[in-house]
Amino acid sequence: MGLAATPPLVVVAAGGTGGHLFPAEALAVALGNRGVTVDLATDERAVHYGHTFPARETHIIPSATVRGRDPLSLARTGLRLAQGSLRAFALFGRLKPAAVIGFGGYPTIPPLLAATWRRIPTLLHEQNGVMGRANKLLAPRVRAIATSFPGVLDKSPALAAKGTHTGNPVRPAVIEAAKLLYVAPGRPGPINLLVFGGSQGARIMADIVPPAVELMPLGVRANLVLTQQTRSEDLERVRAIYDRLGVKAELAPFFPDLPARIARSHLVVSRSGASTVAELAAIGRPAILVPLPHALDQDQLANARVLEQAGGAIRIDQAAFTPEKLASEIAAIAVEPERLAVMAQRAGVAGALDAADRLAELVLRVAGLKGERADLT
Repeated sequence: MGLAATPPLVVVAAGGTGGHLFPAEALAVALGNRGVTVDLATDERAVHYGHTFPARETHIIPSATVRGRDPLSLARTGLRLAQGSLRAFALFGRLKPAAVIGFGGYPTIPPLLAATWRRIPTLLHEQNGVMGRANKLLAPRVRAIATSFPGVLDKSPALAAKGTHTGNPVRPAVIEAAKLLYVAPGRPGPINLLVFGGSQGARIMADIVPPAVELMPLGVRANLVLTQQTRSEDLERVRAIYDRLGVKAELAPFFPDLPARIARSHLVVSRSGASTVAELAAIGRPAILVPLPHALDQDQLANARVLEQAGGAIRIDQAAFTPEKLASEIAAIAVEPERLAVMAQRAGVAGALDAADRLAELVLRVAGLKGERADLT
């Protein structure tokens, strides 16, 4: 009797934030379903998000983000990235992965560079509507590039030739949440409003949403059932306002079941990170999106525009995100709930529940592994 073949290994490299790790997690599940072993290469921040990551092993690779343009800061960053690249080079010599795929962020640079040095098949996945700096650096070196949104690579024919639009992989919890059909609120009737600011929350939501609720017409405010992600240091002051207004509100610094809460909401107010936009679209829920304004690549603005142009979201730039503006938008929607149903349907059209499977098939092809073919056109 012969020995069973060793399952192939794919290394997933992702920066240690939810925006990078969540789609990487979805891919890991899809590859696991195809008999592929997955290891995770990331940075120290992954301990906050990666404890449930479905990897055989997690490898912490030294990395650094460019935080200053002065010679000393650049030298320190370069040294740290070089150290990480050498460690990853040695690691891949031992592991011999069939492919390495990066999901963006500076922690992906050392593993992807090391993989190209060892001539291991490499891929990138770009979650945002514009390519991030780390992916821009790596893109000319890799064999294939997957994108969440169409058109991301249009300005570069050389990169577009390597590109495949797969969509942004979403976690199994999101796919489960997407099974719940959207039902618009009655008129009058309870309005389930969900507010969050990304994987770490956002202070601006604590500063703007409570006074906006206070400015809403009494009839609208009385029907609000509010769930809000609030930083620990803001929790008491936000709770005090809602208690004074008599608004039903559940507040917490983190909701581990956020996809299910998105599914139960009538309207979401949030930032527009890549995973947030992907999950809103996959589940099909209307949103008011407030892009983070200070990102160098303006990725959140590009993400928000995708749902806005699809008709599934209202975009409010942060400079215009005032209590008065938010109160006005929510009050207008509350008296026209059928508008929410239309937005939910249009958001869902922009979603891609099968993105993880599409990306998994691309990984198998680039790695030269046999697998079930998927239509990726």
